[in-house]
Amino acid sequence: MPISNSYRERLYPQLERIAKHFGTPFHIYDENGIRNTGEELKQTFAEAGGFREYFAVKALPNPTILTLMQSMGFGFDCSSVPELMLARQIGARGEEIMFTSNNTSEADFLTAADKGGCILNLDDISLVAKVPVMPELICFRYNPGNRRTGNAIIGKPEEAKYGVSHEQIADAYRQAQQRGARRFGLHTMLASNELDYSYMVQTAAMLLEMCRQLELELGIRMEFINIGGGLGIPYTPEAKPLDLAAMGREISQLMQNFRSDYSYSPALYMESGRFITGPHGVLVTRVINRKEIYRTYVGVDSCMSALMRPGMYGAYHHIEAPGVENRPEEVVDVVGSLCENNDKFAIQRTLPRLTEGDLLVIQDTGAHGQAMGFNYNGRLRPQELLLRQDGSVERIRRAETVDDYFATLQFAENILAAEK
Repeated sequence: MPISNSYRERLYPQLERIAKHFGTPFHIYDENGIRNTGEELKQTFAEAGGFREYFAVKALPNPTILTLMQSMGFGFDCSSVPELMLARQIGARGEEIMFTSNNTSEADFLTAADKGGCILNLDDISLVAKVPVMPELICFRYNPGNRRTGNAIIGKPEEAKYGVSHEQIADAYRQAQQRGARRFGLHTMLASNELDYSYMVQTAAMLLEMCRQLELELGIRMEFINIGGGLGIPYTPEAKPLDLAAMGREISQLMQNFRSDYSYSPALYMESGRFITGPHGVLVTRVINRKEIYRTYVGVDSCMSALMRPGMYGAYHHIEAPGVENRPEEVVDVVGSLCENNDKFAIQRTLPRLTEGDLLVIQDTGAHGQAMGFNYNGRLRPQELLLRQDGSVERIRRAETVDDYFATLQFAENILAAEK
């Protein structure tokens, strides 16, 4: 959907000036919007008890953005060693980090245990024996299988590669106990870009039910439940936003009811990424060509390497052309320069008539935009900027260069001789 009026009013009047100073293309994020959404999340779940957000680093892996999250008291959900390194680079340690990897190697576990460790969230029962040193606090990612249907984007849980099955979950905790674990948490992740808040309420209820079952069977109490991420944002103009307030009320009531019934309740964790940063980022790109054949194609100086969601998922990202809104409209495809026909930011989209030099603002790129970039065709990922609360604009990642692209071709000779 269109970006907030607040972001538009602060960005658009100086957009041409920013573009001339930094050059295009670039992703630019809104510090004010990110902070406001983060604070809204904390206030919404304040009554749930022990709430903590673990920002999903995969959504926007930039140290400056992670520092914003840390200043709001958030932890970090990491799914790889480089993401762990990013979180630790800004000073996060121990239980400020949750390591939710899958198909994890022994080397990954050793890195996770380094520098004060982290909350280890295991994805498979077989990994219990592979953890070099079992930490005191352990968590498992629960996959309920056909006990519950996944949302449309993430698919059916029983078809997903993630998590410990319903039949295995109790034995997973039992094995962790035998290896020395004494503190426990329970996690699941069953949604992606979910706009129906009731789905997240059902997830919380399912985890609380499982907490009770595990306590009865094993005598353990969960310190926290983590309902995962997946809170959605409305990408299209007609989509209705997630009812966060209703979700907060109903999940808080579930937690309070559990506390009333059992004289305790676990803390509530979640790992939102898209919800916090997605609406507060845009990709700014300049029109460099028009092509008139069977359709009209508007070519820009960016491509799928900067935003692959439209090409990969057919995802809609709203586009505006600041300063030219009053021109006659036309129907066009907005395309990049990649040698792939799905390198299109918009297909048969109604926009003002665009000419070379016009700036386009492709919206909702604050999550899974730059992060999903790639180098096919030798295309390079763009720079990232941050619009600060005082109106200044700071570069927080430079654009990739050709030297970066060729860097891995500079290496010491290493040849394994043929056997004789």
